[in-house]
Amino acid sequence: MKKNLKQVRHCIEWFLIKCIKFGAPIIPRTLIVELSKFIGRLAFVFDNRGRLTGMANAKCAIDSNEITSYKTRQIIIKSYEFFSRSAIDLFWGRNLNKNNYSDFIQFEFEDKDAHERATKQGAIWITPHYGNFEWLSLAMGFRGTPLTVIAQDFRNPLLTNIFKTAREHSGNEIISSKKAVIKLLKTLKRGGNTALLTDLNVKPSRDAIPIKCFSKITSVTRLHVFLHQKTGLPIIPAISLPCSDGSYLMKILKPIELSSTSTEKQIAQKCWDVFIPFMSQFPEPWLWMYRHWRYLPQKEDNENYPFYAESSEKFELWLRENS
Repeated sequence: MKKNLKQVRHCIEWFLIKCIKFGAPIIPRTLIVELSKFIGRLAFVFDNRGRLTGMANAKCAIDSNEITSYKTRQIIIKSYEFFSRSAIDLFWGRNLNKNNYSDFIQFEFEDKDAHERATKQGAIWITPHYGNFEWLSLAMGFRGTPLTVIAQDFRNPLLTNIFKTAREHSGNEIISSKKAVIKLLKTLKRGGNTALLTDLNVKPSRDAIPIKCFSKITSVTRLHVFLHQKTGLPIIPAISLPCSDGSYLMKILKPIELSSTSTEKQIAQKCWDVFIPFMSQFPEPWLWMYRHWRYLPQKEDNENYPFYAESSEKFELWLRENS
């Protein structure tokens, strides 16, 4: 019975995404912002788990002296709106090409020379689930820097190829997170560019590394650190800032400054810290509805972590191993 219900749900999800895939590109750009606001507010009302998670995350991450319950609510509503816009834009992006993408996307470089070197020698690009990370990678392809991007397969297998096709529209290559390391290393060693999202929570294991995220310990991927250590190529952070008119400002930051003595933890922490100023000043575009802090360290105050964080002996052992 459960299997049949799961199949029905997958088919419904497939149908809805197909409708968005074919419907989004014909929507006038001027309506996208208002439509995403409407969908985002609906999601805020009906997605009980995501709403509660987001509000708990914001209360824990943002200084309690600076945030009220009303402000928290507004941040999460806006987060839903921006995430809805990013999802719609992924499929609206079929209208973009190398000749017109600059009408909707502007770039700003902290170190343009580093970007130019990366296009020739290769680099490891990182970004969080912030703003329109989907268009950030699309735009890089249109600029002549195609990326090999690692992406998790959907739990609903009917959706994976739909999203893969949309994400590869500008010449990027999307690969599954399963057995991705060899593929990424080969890409980098031949002078290509790879990209990944660095704020996904990863189970405590050899694939994860602890960092402090808004002063709270969490486990994230160590893949970008591993790739840097194996290739010596720079790690270049980038972030997508949504604008009120529906366009985006893509900020390409300077490469992470590292020394030969930098430890894995130090590298991973620097890769996170570079995004904090943007999130602190403009928190709404981050994916707050995601469970960023799944584990509760024994030495930490429970009140400093969201309600869903749980104690774990495996997590404690992993922390000691990575201390």
